Amino acid sequence: MRTEIFGMKAPKEACTDSKCPFHGDINVKKELLRGVVVRKDINHTATITWFRQKSVPKYERFEVRRSRLRVHNPACINANIGDNVVVARTRPLSKTKNHSIIGLLEGKGTKELRAEAAAREFGQKKKEREQEESGEEKSSKKSKGQQDHESHDTKHDSHHEKNQHHDKKSNPTIKNKASEENKDNDEDTKNLQDE
Repeated sequence: MRTEIFGMKAPKEACTDSKCPFHGDINVKKELLRGVVVRKDINHTATITWFRQKSVPKYERFEVRRSRLRVHNPACINANIGDNVVVARTRPLSKTKNHSIIGLLEGKGTKELRAEAAAREFGQKKKEREQEESGEEKSSKKSKGQQDHESHDTKHDSHHEKNQHHDKKSNPTIKNKASEENKDNDEDTKNLQDE
């Protein structure tokens, strides 16, 4: 049994796990990582995550990237979701596990959890803004549609008047009535001139 690994003291609880770096026969390498436990399985496996900044030279800014890693969670340590942990590299323990938790850090991984919560909140606010903008676009489209409808009505009326004028020319009964009206007007004007 080891009492200390890379400055991390052995837990007080004993375990019979053969893959435990303190109580088992697993050697660890000096490749240490810090992360927050985001998922915990029954078979002594946990998923940790951490955030890192990557430079984007084109925009001269940094983007935040997330890394995830499956690690062995020994029974003596038994890290829970939200715990800030230190993991060390080991030999392959299973198909997806090459690291083991060697200690818990004081307090929760608040920075990482806050960053994740802020990212979720930003996404929700962005969706709300998009919904508001789409609502404004619909109302502006509606008013524009009403304007189009009114202009269509005026075009329809002028077209209707043209058709009536066309009908007068082509329809013989309308021509006769129009010619009779013209004759009556002509007679009235002659009567007025005679008087």
